[in-house]
Amino acid sequence: MKALRHVAPLLLLGGLGSIQAASAQQLDVKFSCSAPGDDGGERVMYADNGEIRLNGSRIDGFRWESSLFRSTHGFDCSVDEDDGLWAEVIGDGQKSGWRINLLNAAKARAHRGYDFMTGANCTIRLLRDGDALRIKPSCPALCGSRRNFSELSVNLKTGACKYED
Repeated sequence: MKALRHVAPLLLLGGLGSIQAASAQQLDVKFSCSAPGDDGGERVMYADNGEIRLNGSRIDGFRWESSLFRSTHGFDCSVDEDDGLWAEVIGDGQKSGWRINLLNAAKARAHRGYDFMTGANCTIRLLRDGDALRIKPSCPALCGSRRNFSELSVNLKTGACKYED
């Protein structure tokens, strides 16, 4: 069973005005979250920040940095529009969202400095569920030796974050 960890936002850039959900087809969100966690018995710290601006299937801005810190080292993943992203609108109304994919995973991986094959796919699902934006990554193409980006939810009204283990 997956556990959810509630955390207060570390920093919400520009206050609550920076989170806007104008319509079911548009998204404008900035987030910065962190929380302690447990990864196989080892204490870790999750840290994520990003800015996502979507208008239908058009990406006006996309940047997400996701880190996992251990006591002796850390790993981070990042993705932005320079990696060659495309968006697809999925669902409708309150359960609307987007699927973000890489156009060319091998090229994006090389751009990030990874010279080994970790997977050819990268999908990030952004799902609206009421006031929450659920961010669900499956992106082995960009993460090097790290397990993946963090799965989390951001409350679009308050900026509060929840990490899912």
